Amino acid sequence: MIKIRPSTDADVAATTAIYQHHVLHGTGTFEITPPTPGDMVNRRQDVLSKNLPYLVLEENSRVIGFAYCNWFKPRPAYRFSAEDSIYLAPEATGRGLGKLLLTELMAQAERAGVRKLIAVIGDSANQGSIGVHQVCGFTHVGVLSACGWKFERWLDVVLMERSIGLGASTTPADTAP
Repeated sequence: MIKIRPSTDADVAATTAIYQHHVLHGTGTFEITPPTPGDMVNRRQDVLSKNLPYLVLEENSRVIGFAYCNWFKPRPAYRFSAEDSIYLAPEATGRGLGKLLLTELMAQAERAGVRKLIAVIGDSANQGSIGVHQVCGFTHVGVLSACGWKFERWLDVVLMERSIGLGASTTPADTAP
């Protein structure tokens, strides 16, 4: 059975293992050295301290994916724009689970006041991440060519965006910086 829920402290070992796999074997993240569980605790706490969603995807009570968003930039003018991150265990890819997880992340980000989600996707050949974002309504806005160096090669960054909720159609209630 598939279930998406808010992450807990008990999920840190599983999310760390999933992310470490992507650091060591993938180009979706440009990190080179896998973060420790302590690093992941701090990162998760940072997201939660901003009242933003940090979710896990479970299958048969086992965490096989996670997603969160964090403010795109720290300056107050960006306070309605967040960058999403989504990672699946290798055995969970290609099954439509990324779409389920990203769809729920978008819903929870909207409830948190986010109006624009931005995907900063490592590697223009990363068809899994690009595809799940396209399926979820993100549009392509640009490529930063050869801006990362990992696995002895230059990698692009693909930028995608999606308005959520009211997007830019209205003035937000919180207009004070």
